[in-house]
Amino acid sequence: MKKLLFVCVAFAASFLFSNNTNAQQKMGYFDEQLTLSLFPGIQKIDTLLNSFQNDSLRVEYEYRVGDFTRRDSIFKKDSATMPVKARELATRELNQLKYNLINWQTYAQQMIEAKTEQLLMPYKQRMFEALKLVIAEQKYTYVLTAQALSPYAQPPLLDNLSIRVAMKLKLPLTKEIEDAWKVATGSAAPANKK
Repeated sequence: MKKLLFVCVAFAASFLFSNNTNAQQKMGYFDEQLTLSLFPGIQKIDTLLNSFQNDSLRVEYEYRVGDFTRRDSIFKKDSATMPVKARELATRELNQLKYNLINWQTYAQQMIEAKTEQLLMPYKQRMFEALKLVIAEQKYTYVLTAQALSPYAQPPLLDNLSIRVAMKLKLPLTKEIEDAWKVATGSAAPANKK
């Protein structure tokens, strides 16, 4: 019985393996940062982030420093006459405020990253919807990030899904990329150089 089960499993595995090897597999690569940089108006995000940092985070930091300073001076003045439980509670609150100020850089960085994601979300949604369409239309099996590619081998330009997504979204491409794409697709002869 065990032999029969083993033979059935081996047959099923070889059947699945043969089906996978017979199917054509296509691999492309995609650079999210490159594609995002092609969107018109994306540069305004840097300005918005600077405003957020100066108008929100800096003001919040100054408020927290002032709050800590005020509470600390009140604690120093009144701690001797405070009941033990109130002193413990005040000490715990001051330590929490001090901890927040000491770790302000980490907090601010997390807030900037969250704001960046919030501002990039509409662009990313459009980009990934177009990427899904390109993958389906061109029948890609695998998509790698451009950073995952070996620096020693130049992958085919036609498998650069960043260019295909940019074309689908009608984003402006550089002349060099357009010319290289035309040459790769065979839609134009390379320019003669003298």
